[in-house]
This record gives sequence, structure tokens and C-alpha cells, in this order.
Amino acid sequence: MNMKKLSFLLLAILTLRCLKPISAACHVDDEAGLLAFKSSITADPSNKLSSWKPGTDCCTWAGINCLNNRVTSLSLGGQPDQPNTFLSGKISPSLAKLKFLDGIYLQNLNLSGPFPDLLFGLPNLQYVYIEHNRLSGRIPDKIGNLTQFGALSFYYNQFTGPIPSSISKLTRLTQLNLGGNLLTGSIPYGIKNLKSLTLFNLEQNGLSGPIPDFFSSFSELRILRLSRNKFSGKIPASISALAPKLAYLELGHNALTGQIPDFLGNFKALDTLDLSHNGFSGIVPQRFVNLTKIFNLDLSHNYLTDPFPQLKVKGIESLDLSYNSFHLNQIPKWVTSSPIIYSLKLAKCGIKLKLEDWKPAETYFYDFIDLSENEITGSPIGLLNKTDFLVGFSASGNKLKFNLESLRIVKTLKQLDLSRNLVFGKVPSGVSGLDRLNVSHNHLCGPLPATKFAASAFLGNDCLCGAPLAPCK
Repeated sequence: MNMKKLSFLLLAILTLRCLKPISAACHVDDEAGLLAFKSSITADPSNKLSSWKPGTDCCTWAGINCLNNRVTSLSLGGQPDQPNTFLSGKISPSLAKLKFLDGIYLQNLNLSGPFPDLLFGLPNLQYVYIEHNRLSGRIPDKIGNLTQFGALSFYYNQFTGPIPSSISKLTRLTQLNLGGNLLTGSIPYGIKNLKSLTLFNLEQNGLSGPIPDFFSSFSELRILRLSRNKFSGKIPASISALAPKLAYLELGHNALTGQIPDFLGNFKALDTLDLSHNGFSGIVPQRFVNLTKIFNLDLSHNYLTDPFPQLKVKGIESLDLSYNSFHLNQIPKWVTSSPIIYSLKLAKCGIKLKLEDWKPAETYFYDFIDLSENEITGSPIGLLNKTDFLVGFSASGNKLKFNLESLRIVKTLKQLDLSRNLVFGKVPSGVSGLDRLNVSHNHLCGPLPATKFAASAFLGNDCLCGAPLAPCK
């Protein structure tokens, strides 16, 4: 009896082993569609698709997820810091054979070609993230047929032409990301129908005209990015309706004008506000004191005037108030006390201080400091020699006076601008590792170390010599 049971058990195990490849194998249409996709790839230097072999279970292939033996998602990505992890070629229309596909994620690759029409043949498709590729041409009008979509991102491709007005039919979208393309024209007013959006990103295109006044319907919006376009006019009043939940408001590098509206002081969930490189004038609203959660604030390159409100933040990460008409006199206390700040840019902000008297609570995390075009005296040595991750320091057009040879040049430092000061001593050899250097118009002297910099980086000093300047005598 025991032998019979044992024999039956062994037979059952062998049967299951024989059946497993058949029951787990993906559908023949899915395999064919994926192999056609692979055949359209012209370069795969990191062998991403090496596991995609005919006759094997495509549910086990790299980048493939299945449910009930049908492919439900295709996910392939490159690594920006590893240049050989790309895929070259086009997106094969044969992917339309994958009828149960609900997600396509093709990111940081090198795929080219027009808008993939195969998307229109996939009834279950809901999520498309084809980002950092080279798709080009126009986004077709029939994109409005993809009404089942929940997220659509063509972030950083090369699409041209206008945003189709039919996109307003995609009322289930929670994310619409068309940033980083070459789109032109205005924002279709019908986008106001996309009431479920949490992310709306059109940054870095060539869009123009006024920003539509239709934001009162976006009750769930958390991220609004319209920077680096050609938008004109004022910030629309309906943006005030986004106050309860909006965390990122980025409108920089446009042609917006008028005053910064008071209602922005109601955005208590705001993490990042970028209004830089516009034509805003007048004062910064006093109600900005309510922005207690703000971590990144960029108001640079406008026409803003005093007084600047004393913010009540627990810690700011990055601040740029450069090139307005501020007369701050001192670096604000709420900046000095920040334990997490990494970027401080206060160029031409009317600051008058001796740099040794500035005692920031934390210097360890600083990446960038720009104090150019102020009335700052003293030496930055004490400050800079306490930074371990500094990437850039600019203090041109001040009255700094110190021996340049005393400066500790950390390995991370890539940009140094000390032009038009009172710096003396020799140019240390450590500057040869920088990407950008300007120490012109100081009181430096002696032979120059071997560097790659042009003569303009050293002009106007007392007695510097050697290439690229005149030979030393």
C-alpha cells in the first residue's frame, strides 16, 4: 500500500513537471508580438533582450510581467549614467498583438520613429510612459480615442506641432506629462475636463499665449510644471483653487508679467515655487510668511522690489533671489539657520557684510553658493574650507580679500568665479581640475599652473605669467 502511494505521488510530481512549461507558457500572440519588437531593435549593447528567445516562456523574459499567462506590462529602461544601456530602433507595431497589455514603460532608451499607432489597438492599455527617447512628428488627433488611459507620459521626446484638442477626452487621466518636447501653440482649453489630474507637466516646449484660466476644476492637482515655454500674461486667478494640495508650482522661464498674486501665500502644502526669469514686478506678498513648508524658492531674474518678507520656514533647501531690485543688506536669518540648505544664490541682492561675520548653521551640504555683485568684504576661506560637497562658488564683483593659495579646493568643485575682487597670492595648481574658472581682475601674481582655461580667466591681475598669458621673465 505504501509502495502504491509512493508510486502515485511520483507519477503526480512527474506529471506536474511536464505540465508546468505548458501551463506557464505565454500566449503565442504575445510571444510573436514581443519577438517582432526585438527584431525592430537595431542596437542592444547591454544585451537587455538576451533572454527573449523563441520557444521559451516569454513571461520569464526581462521586462515582462504576466497574469494568467498573458503579458500585462512591458518595462525596459536604460541608466542615464551608463551610456551603453540604451536600445536603438523603432517601436514595432506588432506590440498590438498583446491584447492584455495594460502598461508600457520604455524609459531612458534611444527609441525613434513617429507616434506609436499601436497604442490604438490595445483595449486594456492604461499606462504609457515612453520617456527620454527620440519619438518625433505630431501627436495625432485620434489620441482622444484612448479614453481608458489613466497616465500618459511622453516626457523628453521630440514631438512637434500643437497639443491636439482631442486630448480633452481623456477624462480618466491622473497624469499628463508632455514636457521636454518641441510642442508649439497654446494649451487647449478643453484640458479643463481632465479633473482627475494629479500631475500636469508641459515644461520645456515652445508653447505660447496666456496660461488658461481653468484650474478651478483640478481639485487633486499636486504638480503643475509649465516652465521654459513662451507663456505671457498674468498668473491666472483660478490657480488659487489649487492651494489645498499643490506641492510644486513651476512657471519659470516664460514671459509672465504683473505682480505675484497674494493668493500664493495660501499654498501651505507648497514644496517648490519657481517664478524665475519672467517679468514680475512689485513686492513679494507679505502672505508668503504662510509658506512654512517651502523647501525650494526661485524668484530670480525678475523686477521685484523691497521689502522681502521674513519667512517662517524650518529649513530651506534651495533659494535664489538673484537679479531683482532687492536691498537685503544681510543674508536672511531664516536662511542662515537652515540645517538642510544646499543651494544659496543671492547675486545682486544688496548684501553688505563681512563674510567672516556670517555664521550659517550648516555648511556641510552646500552644493552651490552665488553671492556675486554685492558689497561683501573679508575672506570666504572659513566658509569654503568647511564644505565637502561644494560644486560651484561665485562671488564676482565684491571686495573679498584673501590669499587664493589658502583655499581648499575639494574634489567636487567644478565652478569658481572670484573675478573683480581683491584676491592676492598665486593661482594654485588645484584649479586645473575645474570645469570653469574666472579669477580675472584681482591682485594675483606669479606663474600660472598648467590649465585648460583661456586667457580671459586670468586677465587684469598684477603680475600673472605663463600660458595662456605672456611667458614669465
